[in-house]
Amino acid sequence: MIPNPKDIFPNKNIPSVCFVKNIIDNPNIIIGDYTYYSDDEDIYNFLKNITHHYDFIGDKLIIGKFCAIAKGFEFIMNGANHCMCSASTYPFYIMGWGNTPPALEDMPLKGDTVIGNDVWIGQNAVIMPGINIGDGAIIGANSVVAKDIPAYAVAAGNPCCVRKMRFPDEIINILLEVKWWDWSADKIFENLNILSGSDLSKLKTLLK
Repeated sequence: MIPNPKDIFPNKNIPSVCFVKNIIDNPNIIIGDYTYYSDDEDIYNFLKNITHHYDFIGDKLIIGKFCAIAKGFEFIMNGANHCMCSASTYPFYIMGWGNTPPALEDMPLKGDTVIGNDVWIGQNAVIMPGINIGDGAIIGANSVVAKDIPAYAVAAGNPCCVRKMRFPDEIINILLEVKWWDWSADKIFENLNILSGSDLSKLKTLLK
């Protein structure tokens, strides 16, 4: 059976897991089909864990399809930054001193945060502003990601760094060429044995 990507809960018997796209109503948060969040306390913690995300800055959080995101994560967005080109980084304008806020171009903004497809983000991982994480990457629990992570890397630590690549270059190139996450649900279902199996040699058949 193929789950409906428009359902909040892909499995009605597991209310701690949701398809995140269906609980989001912020146009600056873009999430692909089938990406799920797991939280045994409250699935709406997903929204609380996207911090410093202010409309006037306009940065986007973009997450691809088929990602797995564990509880306790934090996406820190660009609103967390302070002006660093002035003598003081203290935000006097917020604290009631009456001065003019700094221009956005004077803020150290890092741009959109972009997470690829089929990315697994472990529990309590922190993603800093403007980070790009490539397709198929794995981010270890409790990591602090302050630099871009390439596709199909296993990365962990504080600061988070690449520990190894998941597959040889040949397999990674096949996966990036095939882009199975863009297939129809029916085609994915037909190839589940290959996509979820451990015999990587069968991936070459997906190129046909």
